[in-house]
Amino acid sequence: MFARQLGWIVLLGLTLQTVQARDYRYSDAHLHYVDFFQETEGMQALLKAMDKARIDQSMISGVAVAKKWHEDEPKRPRYYAGDDADAYWYSATDIYVAAALAKLPPEQRERFHPFLTGFNPVDKNAVAHIERMLELYPGLWQGIGEVFTRHDDLTALTSGDTPRANNEAMTRIYHLAAEKDLPVLIHSNLTSKRERNPLYLAEIEEPLRNHPHTRFIWAHAGTSMEIHRHQTHMDFLLPTLTRLLESYPNLYVDLSWSVLQPYLLDEQSKPRDEWVALVKRFPERFMLGSDVVGRFDSLGEQLHGFDPFLDALPADVAQKVAQDNFLAVLPKKHP
Repeated sequence: MFARQLGWIVLLGLTLQTVQARDYRYSDAHLHYVDFFQETEGMQALLKAMDKARIDQSMISGVAVAKKWHEDEPKRPRYYAGDDADAYWYSATDIYVAAALAKLPPEQRERFHPFLTGFNPVDKNAVAHIERMLELYPGLWQGIGEVFTRHDDLTALTSGDTPRANNEAMTRIYHLAAEKDLPVLIHSNLTSKRERNPLYLAEIEEPLRNHPHTRFIWAHAGTSMEIHRHQTHMDFLLPTLTRLLESYPNLYVDLSWSVLQPYLLDEQSKPRDEWVALVKRFPERFMLGSDVVGRFDSLGEQLHGFDPFLDALPADVAQKVAQDNFLAVLPKKHP
């Protein structure tokens, strides 16, 4: 009897050690300090949410567009898709981020990694704007993005030409990013809401091929919630992503919320074996992002939602995905 009890105690101790080993700490690779109206809960709310969620480090950016409250709309929209009014490119968003960070004490400021996003990606002058911002805030910016290119309904609502990840304006930015050692977080949908094939694959693959010295972080792995509403599950996503990772060592993948389901987890919230195998095969190429916009109460929910998937990975790989890979993709020294 004593031996049996001792065995249960040992087993319980091992179980507790395993649980403790999987008490993750995170880096957030995709966070917007403001929303589509350039409003925010503020830095203190963000820091409180990060501490509660065990997020030690975070990418931080503005939002590259502002949603218009049109003269004909009786009620102010709450989101960019709230009505048919336009969104427009908004450069002041980077100023808001820089000003918020400047007010922090150094130990808090070091937790954030700001990315430049306030430019029009179809304007060949955009690269000059980025250069000016790098000069205006020396040593501050550690990346570029999130750049909105193909983005389903947001693309349709945004004033001006349709942005593509492979246009000439972005080509100039990729050259600058390589020169300054800045990663580029880019939103480029793999397809449209109704085409069940990788319709826009060339738009992300051409930059990967033509700019091997630029590090690309592919936001949501080319997915979006609007695509899911129409297609439910893109069967071609996994083989396409596998081939891109095999072919382009400069590709990194942001596994923010629209990738979690139906891809990483099935309908019962269990990890899908094929996605576990992919991350194990490329353990340094995936990172987690919350993609919150100006409101931070769901920060923990967004990142902790990945825990069942992380638990299916070897502990060292889970650590890389949860925290280390995002930090590793940042500049070795600030520009």
